[in-house]
Amino acid sequence: MSNVELQPAETVCGGRAEVAAEPVRDLITGHQVALGGPRGMTVTRTLPGRQRRMVGAWCFLDYYGPDDITGTRGMRVPPHPHTGLQTVSWLVAGEVLHRDSLGSVQLIEPGQLNLMTAGHAISHAEESPADHSPILHGVQLWVALPGSDRHTAPDFAHHPDLPVLRDGGAAVTVLMGELAGAVSPARCFTPLVGAEASLAAAATLRLPVEPDFEYAALALAGTVEVDGVPLTPGPLLYLGTGRSTLDLRTGGGGKLLLLGGEPFAEQIVMWWNFVARDHDEIVADREEWMGGDRFGVVRGFDGDRLPAPEMPTTRLRPRGRER
Repeated sequence: MSNVELQPAETVCGGRAEVAAEPVRDLITGHQVALGGPRGMTVTRTLPGRQRRMVGAWCFLDYYGPDDITGTRGMRVPPHPHTGLQTVSWLVAGEVLHRDSLGSVQLIEPGQLNLMTAGHAISHAEESPADHSPILHGVQLWVALPGSDRHTAPDFAHHPDLPVLRDGGAAVTVLMGELAGAVSPARCFTPLVGAEASLAAAATLRLPVEPDFEYAALALAGTVEVDGVPLTPGPLLYLGTGRSTLDLRTGGGGKLLLLGGEPFAEQIVMWWNFVARDHDEIVADREEWMGGDRFGVVRGFDGDRLPAPEMPTTRLRPRGRER
């Protein structure tokens, strides 16, 4: 998914200085972003935000839906570029069709993972298929690549079968990384985890977690109590580090996304759809998208590709992981 803001801010994040060195319970409300203009679908963006910019290597989080797209074209994100990151697409309801400059064409449905590694350069488009379900509901995430791998060759992988942990009324699907001995087949470049926990009514669950990881949780449906904090869809609950277990419980049932990872030691610069290391690199990426051929061509999308916004008139002002 693209950052379609007309005036995206440059954001510096990464480094360990602002990682909470103990368990915390910070609620991050996020802000609303319209994809595809004022009449497009609206997402809630909690990463990067004013309060928190990264959780491990997770550097971008858009939550959308559930939206009734009956009689509409649904999601429609034209071809756009990426560098220095992985895109992670996860659905709760509906379908999204992915196309990229490698020639990949893949429909994703709930319970499946689409993982695109941008590396040096890639472009892609996402849209609801013509014959789509009435409800669209999901999340789009980015993972920052470390310096040693950020120029790796671009890649796309679809994972329809992921490991699932079951405990009473709870089922936990491991999207990325490892949790409680279950290992996702998705390729990771830094130690991290992404998992969806589905809890039936009155279910409780104690998850083993890594004390050295920082974690955050996002409710996808219902109300889930996370470490004593009731969480409903929209805001992100930042949990910090220092836990060995994490308790989840629900009254009426719910669904939760858990993100975690080893604090990302490197400082990165994010602007529009690029993750780089300095302002000049972002400028070069933008110029190449607008006038070069490095990002390839996405074929099959009925429409023009997204032009890059204008660069800000001033160079970035360095900031940490937090406000």
